[in-house]
Amino acid sequence: MLTPSFESGLLDGQVAIVTGGSRGIGGATSTLLAANGAKVVIADVDKDKADEAVTAINDAYGAGSAGAFVADLVAPGACDDLVAHAIAEYGALDIVVNNAGYAWDARVHAMTDDQFQAMLDIHLMVPFRLARACAPVFRAADRADAAEGITRHRKTVMVSSMAGLLGLDGAANYASAKAGVLGLARTLAQEWGSMHVNVNAVAFGIIQTRFGQPQSDREVINTGGREIRVGMPAKQARRMGITVDPDVPLTDAEIYAARPMPFVSLGRTGTVGEAADVIFWLCSPLSNYVTGQVVPVNGGSRLG
Repeated sequence: MLTPSFESGLLDGQVAIVTGGSRGIGGATSTLLAANGAKVVIADVDKDKADEAVTAINDAYGAGSAGAFVADLVAPGACDDLVAHAIAEYGALDIVVNNAGYAWDARVHAMTDDQFQAMLDIHLMVPFRLARACAPVFRAADRADAAEGITRHRKTVMVSSMAGLLGLDGAANYASAKAGVLGLARTLAQEWGSMHVNVNAVAFGIIQTRFGQPQSDREVINTGGREIRVGMPAKQARRMGITVDPDVPLTDAEIYAARPMPFVSLGRTGTVGEAADVIFWLCSPLSNYVTGQVVPVNGGSRLG
């Protein structure tokens, strides 16, 4: 389990959904939310990893701190089922972090319709469907709060990318989807402000995750009826100077360790813990007067 940056009771009594919440940025976010009092529903396509993350969080923060919802979120009805599961298990929903995703790269001239659509499905359609499923839940909760004479903020965070702001050579599908989710976030912020739901996005630069490693048969996901090898194609990895021994799996410490990066003002890539910290801020009461915003988290990259 990734060590959270701090622990508190700031989110006591709140219930969160984190999609893709078992590893990487999602895993760090699930852990940090639980460490600060939230009950967390980890939604993931990988049952073994989801169960592993739930066990680690419950061991650290108490039974019931986390639970798993295992599904391919691009499947019709999956997002509705996820929200229903959270309500059935915990009786409420206060925080949604749209983090699930992956990359399937190619330059435009070599990209198939299937590749382009796959990125729209996971990075844009899933957040849309999840928002649609959450809308009546958030509306009813806000009305119940008003009847009690109280105001409570609920939070939705979209995980986007600097690629959504600047484009990304070799990943037009990913960049387009990540740009689209910014439009969705800004629109939801306008539509949901009256019911005290803050909707914001984070645009990450280079954060060290398993997606930044060369592809291998050890890291695959099954989604949308496809088996996708996670990570960068071998040629792209070599261009970036990233080489690993295919016969020796990397440890989590090696995967998640920051790397030197000369075009970043801070001189290195970011960590999943640092990524989770910004998501946590947007999920917390500390950001109650922030909505419709995109927060770049890129270490001061001089490329944007």
